[in-house]
Amino acid sequence: MIRFFVVFVVLLVTLFSLRITTFGNDYVTEPFTAILAQVSGFIIKLWDRDVYTTGVEIWTADRSFGVGIAPGCDGIEAVIILISAIVAFPSPWKHKVVGIALGFIAIQSLNLVRIISLFYMGQWSQTMFDWFHLYLWQALIVLDALAVWLVWLRYLPRRGRPGRGNPPSTPDSGIPAAA
Repeated sequence: MIRFFVVFVVLLVTLFSLRITTFGNDYVTEPFTAILAQVSGFIIKLWDRDVYTTGVEIWTADRSFGVGIAPGCDGIEAVIILISAIVAFPSPWKHKVVGIALGFIAIQSLNLVRIISLFYMGQWSQTMFDWFHLYLWQALIVLDALAVWLVWLRYLPRRGRPGRGNPPSTPDSGIPAAA
């Protein structure tokens, strides 16, 4: 437990520190956020042709409303939390890689829903936009990372430990002992 906590905190500090560097911003955050805006804009255009994207912004065609995806609104923090938790937990690397990949997809999928919903909500009510943006969606994205980690833990293969309710294997036959 102490090992998990130490590795988790060290990874969090390291990854968040890398994120705020000029290199991290210029070569990870900005390009990723621009892609996120393009994908969000593409999805919105499936229902609403009068939308366009430029850089990290999504606008109505008449420019009456737009949203900019700023650092902190891109889901990268939730992914960093998830990566730190998965890497810190003792498990085989192949399971860690699958958990990180599927977790990234889950977090970013929810983040796309967040961006699209905020785009429409902002056109409807600035008060509701602010409340959902600052309070509800921020918490839901972080809770998504926690939920993904808990689901990942659930599907890890169980390691048998003698004396903890799991019968030991019999060394001479290679067949597990009967329960």
